[in-house]
Amino acid sequence: MQDEQHYLAANKAHWNKRTAVHVTSSFYDVPAFLEGRSSLNSIELALLGDVRGKRILHLQCHFGQDTLSLARMGADVTGVDLSDAAIAQANTLTAQLGLQDKAKFICCDVYSLPAQLQDSFDIVFTSYGTIGWLPDMDKWAGVVQHFLKPGGVFVMAEFHPVVWMFDEQFARVQYDYFNTEAIVENINETYTDAEDNADLKGVSYSWNHPLSEVFGSLLAQGLQPQVFEEFDYSPYNCFQNTTGENGHFQIKGMEGKLPMVYAFKFLKP
Repeated sequence: MQDEQHYLAANKAHWNKRTAVHVTSSFYDVPAFLEGRSSLNSIELALLGDVRGKRILHLQCHFGQDTLSLARMGADVTGVDLSDAAIAQANTLTAQLGLQDKAKFICCDVYSLPAQLQDSFDIVFTSYGTIGWLPDMDKWAGVVQHFLKPGGVFVMAEFHPVVWMFDEQFARVQYDYFNTEAIVENINETYTDAEDNADLKGVSYSWNHPLSEVFGSLLAQGLQPQVFEEFDYSPYNCFQNTTGENGHFQIKGMEGKLPMVYAFKFLKP
């Protein structure tokens, strides 16, 4: 428990710092978002389908752009994130867009959510750079199952664990594919525009989860796989040494060779 509280506190401080940088970055482009741009990508949109009238739980929502994009599509959405700075910004965006009746936000870590929220949902959703901040996939899958209605679906799009094996320049394999131990890093930048990076020095804790661990945890909860896909590109230009444009970014020299994203849909019977 002490170790868990330590990494939660460190990662919360880290993401509070990141949020301050992200909200003004061209990567997130808040002005365009407020003017109507959706932050969702074709990968997850294809799995989510028509969300009008659906009740959606969005885990690890950052400062709420995807959550609010779903709300603008007609869903009733609850977003959850560890960072209080991110949740404060999400509430600000919600008010600016007049979506208070369609979206609400909760500040807590994923594992603590069942003690904070008594509800069930048609869809649980999470995407891109989320589960790597969580050490225990069995505990995570239990939370997903807990909040799904019978007949509800869990939709996830995530960066492929093979991507996280490489160093930042994708020049060599630096980390294990399997979840052998916490990856402890001294961080002094974020993945948005380089010119936006402020003083982000701090320590972060993350974990690489192989596909077998992710799928195994969900199967153990009785959830049933419906769709599984892998992609050789990232919709975000958030890595170094990339090539591409228009939401189709690959690593130079590895075009078409490297799995960069996977996505799936699981059903709760």
